[in-house]
Amino acid sequence: MNDMTPDGYTTEDGRKIGAVVMEMRNITLRFGGVVAIQDISFDIREGEIRAIIGPNGAGKSSMLNVISGFYHPQEGEVWYKGAKRPTMKPYEVAQQGIARTFQNIALFEGMTVLDNVMTGRIRQMSAGLLSQAIWKGKAEREEVENREVVEKIIDFLEIQHIRKTPVGRLPYGLKKRVELARALAAEPSILLLDEPMAGMNVEEKEDMSRFILDVNDEFGTTIALIEHDMGVVMDLSDRVVVMDYGKKIGDGSPDEVRQNQAVIDAYLGVAHD
Repeated sequence: MNDMTPDGYTTEDGRKIGAVVMEMRNITLRFGGVVAIQDISFDIREGEIRAIIGPNGAGKSSMLNVISGFYHPQEGEVWYKGAKRPTMKPYEVAQQGIARTFQNIALFEGMTVLDNVMTGRIRQMSAGLLSQAIWKGKAEREEVENREVVEKIIDFLEIQHIRKTPVGRLPYGLKKRVELARALAAEPSILLLDEPMAGMNVEEKEDMSRFILDVNDEFGTTIALIEHDMGVVMDLSDRVVVMDYGKKIGDGSPDEVRQNQAVIDAYLGVAHD
C-alpha cells in the first residue's frame, strides 16, 4: 500500500482506492452486562476490500450487524458518505446501497436460483399491486429490466446451468454463490460478506475468492468481509481490522497485521513470513 491521503491510496497492484465512504466512530455495543464491542473505530474506503478478523467471540458479526442496521450501538456513531447515520432499520440501510450475505445461508429453499436472485431486486421495483396483478405497463417493464440485470449476474457468477434449479437441491458451495448473486442484484455500493468461505472445500474457496476479486474489479464494489481463513484474508484484503474480546487490537495492511505482536498473540499464533 502506498501512502494514504484523505483522497485515498494506491495498492501494490496499482488499484486506486478512494476516500472514506463509511466510518465507525467509537462504537460500543452491549447485550445486558456483556460488552460485545468496546469503543472501536475504523473506516472503509471506496473501492477497497476491507477485512474484519478475530477469534470466535471477538465481536466481528456484531460489528457487521451494526453496519447493516440489525444492531444499534449504545455509544458511538456510524458515518456514511460524509453524514452521520441516524438509527435505521435494516431495510432502510439496504435502501442506502448496503447489501449483505449471512454466515448461515438465508435463501428460499423451495424457489429456483433465478427467483432467489430476483428477490435482490425488490427495492428497484415500484409498480403497484394492480399493475403487477395484470402484468401490464410498468410492472411488465420492471420485470423485463430487472430480469436482464439478474441474468447478467447469473452469467457473471457462472451459475447459468442451475438457474432453474430449486435452491434446496444445490450443494453448499453453490448455495453460497447464489446468496452472493442475490446480494449483487441489489447493486450495492458496499457489500458485506459474513464468512463467505465458511464450510467450503479448497476448490470452492478458490472460486469464491476469484468472484469476490472480480466483483470488486468489475463493478467497483466496496467490500467488507469477515473471514476465518487467514490465507484468504491476506490474499484478498487491502486492509484488515483485528478484533479480540470486543476490542480493536490491530488495523492496517495485511503485512502490517502479520507483524503486529498483539495480533500474533491473540489470533495468528505464529508470525507469517
